[in-house]
Amino acid sequence: MRLYLLVFFLGTLSSLKAQYFPPVTGNQWDTLSPARFGYCNDRIDSLYELLDQQNSKAFILIKDGKIVLEKYFDKFTQDSLWYWASAGKTLTAAVVGVLEGQGKLQLTDKTHQYLGKGWTSLTQIQEDSITVRHQLTMTTGLDDAPATADCTSPSCLKYKAAVGTRWAYHNAPYTLLDQVISAASGKTLNQVIFSEFTGATGLKVAYIKLGDNNVAFSTPRNFARFGVLLLNGGKWGSKQIIPSNYFAAMTASSQSLNPSYGYLTWLNGKDKFMIPQSQFKFNGDCMPGGPSDLIMALGKDGQQIMVSPSENLVWIRMGESPDTKNPLVNFALGEEIWQKVNQLNCGSSSTGGIAKDVLIFPNPAKRGTSINIKDGMLTDFLGRQFALENGHIPVSLAAGIYQLNAGGRNQKLVILD
Repeated sequence: MRLYLLVFFLGTLSSLKAQYFPPVTGNQWDTLSPARFGYCNDRIDSLYELLDQQNSKAFILIKDGKIVLEKYFDKFTQDSLWYWASAGKTLTAAVVGVLEGQGKLQLTDKTHQYLGKGWTSLTQIQEDSITVRHQLTMTTGLDDAPATADCTSPSCLKYKAAVGTRWAYHNAPYTLLDQVISAASGKTLNQVIFSEFTGATGLKVAYIKLGDNNVAFSTPRNFARFGVLLLNGGKWGSKQIIPSNYFAAMTASSQSLNPSYGYLTWLNGKDKFMIPQSQFKFNGDCMPGGPSDLIMALGKDGQQIMVSPSENLVWIRMGESPDTKNPLVNFALGEEIWQKVNQLNCGSSSTGGIAKDVLIFPNPAKRGTSINIKDGMLTDFLGRQFALENGHIPVSLAAGIYQLNAGGRNQKLVILD
């Protein structure tokens, strides 16, 4: 029994091995050699080639808190600033969690408590039903028509459905969380980040108003620094920055309509997912090549923070749009990168959750592209299905985004030019 307890104690100590956190001041960040993880130079080069082809500016891969890969493209440097796009939504959600932990707001609070009555064009009863939680979960029921999706004026915020009955990726209610944060804290969003995050973690981010949107900007390493905070459950060193209960809720399914969405955070490993500007529900993981516990902060033009607690891994990609379709959330790009990351180890032939015979590259693909399987279906965002034609993408398909399903987890988002 004593031997068992000793083994258990030693095993517990091993599992509690201190995680590395980069210093909160300066630009020092410890590194690990790719060879430590068995990464092959030619496979690293293949990953960098893909990133270069996909208009990337920066890529950083972190294991155990330390940088293993760091690459910049097109005259971009470690000190260059770039936008987070909608990946900044996840940071905003984290700020709301900090304020809730301080008792300055509750997720059940009615939004009008902070924005005032008449912040929408709804009836008072309809408006009163919208809470901060509905803003965090994209379930306000407000009309997300593309022409007014970013507009935060009351005239643009119209009734579409009862709160909690419709999930829609709608920028305006999210953007208005900035004003909720200010009213609750007495500080601007940037001031809250500086006081609650920068001093404790070294995170340097600035939100800038661009048109109707509030867009975060930072260097790539700061983008990655936020990923490390997410990797450690909202904790930096010994300090819990994002309250642990809130973080658990933020990174779990926030509603049943789109279980792959938490509080302004994308989640992998769920049984279905929805995507921006569509009401269709796809079956399976939204990132089949990634680990099932994957937490994602994703933004327009392929701004991506990927966090896997089970692999103690973070990778980030910043850059311009890799395709002409320019989707608000580019799952296809993330999937292509995961395929390369999964193959970095010299002894690995794995391509993650998708079998080799259904890989499509390049993505965007062309009509008539061979997929090397005969029995597969392509589904568009209206739920219409199209059979492969003898292992090829049908030449008659319209340009757009489709899901290829070849059974089980063998699914992939395909972009057709």
